[in-house]
Amino acid sequence: MGDAAAYAKRVLLTCNGDGDAVSRGVATSLARHGCRLVLVGDEGALAATAEEARRCAGGGAAAVAVVGLDFEACDETAAGAAVEAAWRCFGDGLDALVNCCSYEGEVQDCLSITEDEYKKTMKINVTTPWFLIKVIAKRFRDAQSGGSIVCLTQIIGAERGLYPGAVAYGTSLGAVHQMVRLSAMELGKHKIRVNAICRGLHLHDKFPVSMGEQKAERSTGEVMPLQRWLDPEKDLASTVLYLISDDSRFMTGTTIYVDGAQSIVRPRMRSFM
Repeated sequence: MGDAAAYAKRVLLTCNGDGDAVSRGVATSLARHGCRLVLVGDEGALAATAEEARRCAGGGAAAVAVVGLDFEACDETAAGAAVEAAWRCFGDGLDALVNCCSYEGEVQDCLSITEDEYKKTMKINVTTPWFLIKVIAKRFRDAQSGGSIVCLTQIIGAERGLYPGAVAYGTSLGAVHQMVRLSAMELGKHKIRVNAICRGLHLHDKFPVSMGEQKAERSTGEVMPLQRWLDPEKDLASTVLYLISDDSRFMTGTTIYVDGAQSIVRPRMRSFM
């Protein structure tokens, strides 16, 4: 990777609550590399993540801000207000949107999923991210600055990473993959790049938890090429950093798999789990 200054971007980072190791890992690593962050989500739930990111930030507390947004109740007006607040945080705009926020729901048979649960999953994982993409892309366009948009997904949304009990979650993430490709095709003329990162499973994801920790760990050596599960705090942030940086300036409409080949060996995983 290139000059460290090339990675010091102004980033709107949507996050789950403090219990989410993926959001925390991305936030702290970006802060450590000099990014200025606006964490967007439940303000109360993000307090610990924001504090940890501030400790990692070279610019101290001023390098990390928090803007509240309810992803389930959000409409386009609320998304616009959140982006406007984030845009003003550092006085001079933003360079990137990274969406880490998602709702997985419980592992359950597809015939047991309620209409409300399905709608909630689609709203948080697809509709609200689309509002944010639309609003910030207009900002990038009007500022003639270009920008990078990165959507973090998971292998259940890919054709080759399926597992049972996640119809709503998998359907929503599959939609995100298509949204990334189609948005990239239309936003390129504004020098806006849109990419996705498809992550693998870590031991605290709902599916391994539903199978039981001992069973999940037992399968590791036999079926995973790298012989371990995803480390959510260490394995993803470098790819996020790459996609928001100028080093990836000719990449758009792409999904990068950071899954330790879990999606390739899913049939073997299924036989053990």
